[in-house]
Amino acid sequence: MPITPDQLYSYILPGQVNDPRPGLDQARKADALGLGGIFLSERWETKELGATMGALTQVTDKVRLVAGLTHFGTRHPVVQAGMAQTLQQLSGNRFVLGYGRGVESHMRRMGIPTPNLAGLADYAMILRRLWAGETVEYNGPAGNWGELKLPQGYDTPPPLIFGTIGPRTLAMAGANFDGVVLHPFLTTEGVHRSIAIVRNAAADAGKDPLSVKIYATIVTVPDTLDPDLRIDLLEARAVSYFMHPELGRPIIATNGWDPDAASALQEKGLAALEYGTGDARDKRRAMAQAASLLPREWLETGAAIGSIGQCVARLEDYVAAGVDHILLHGTTPDMQDAIVAGVRAAR
Repeated sequence: MPITPDQLYSYILPGQVNDPRPGLDQARKADALGLGGIFLSERWETKELGATMGALTQVTDKVRLVAGLTHFGTRHPVVQAGMAQTLQQLSGNRFVLGYGRGVESHMRRMGIPTPNLAGLADYAMILRRLWAGETVEYNGPAGNWGELKLPQGYDTPPPLIFGTIGPRTLAMAGANFDGVVLHPFLTTEGVHRSIAIVRNAAADAGKDPLSVKIYATIVTVPDTLDPDLRIDLLEARAVSYFMHPELGRPIIATNGWDPDAASALQEKGLAALEYGTGDARDKRRAMAQAASLLPREWLETGAAIGSIGQCVARLEDYVAAGVDHILLHGTTPDMQDAIVAGVRAAR
């Protein structure tokens, strides 16, 4: 099924970075390419959401600006609602607030609570009520707060989306959020199964199933790129997910892959690199070297690789599986001229 450039979204500043300023030029490039939007994954040390998104609202004109993703419990609900409302106003209503659970073991070490499914749904409800100008008193699975209120609500609050993979959380997101971000390295079959869970849950909640937008995160690495860069964007990226049992196991289960095939990688203890100190390039190099421990089939069926034509055809396969938006991962907008040209040519 042909896709259009405005169905394409792109990560800027993917992974761990030492300097957020290149993201401004990447965002400008996304605007120039006609992409539908850009995603920013929050990292507090260099990609804090409010500061970085605030800058992005002033260097772009058309692309949607997606927080992809931040985490519950890291900000007071009024602070989070106020930040999102301000970003929505600064951007001319182009902001989208995306949440994920994060790596629970890491959150636990920092004392950041991870809400259960009811708490996740309630948190979305609290934000919407604050944006509507209501006073919220709440004591439940999302937390315990007295009188929450924004002195001024907003008529066009940002959409709320949720990034997840497990079937119970997919169903929660379908029932309570405006969109769902699917994990990288899902096959088209895994994506199709995930979409069915989301759409069915939305229908059961009395919503139009098609109103919940599906973002499929596809690592897209054409062979026109330098081989050393491709290894970093594809192999190291794959290891960065599968080295975490909490992230890797659900991807493997959704795809119906052999769970034992990732054991050797997870036993190397590379997960400690993700949140440790040190140079980001050295960490990526170590991850790339460990990629041989993963089945090559996982990279070939869970990503878009090969020629530009093969990458575009693969993206079209995901659209045919039912997704609304393709989130290009690995490459950044300054590397995506050929991909966008290929999409235009395919139409």
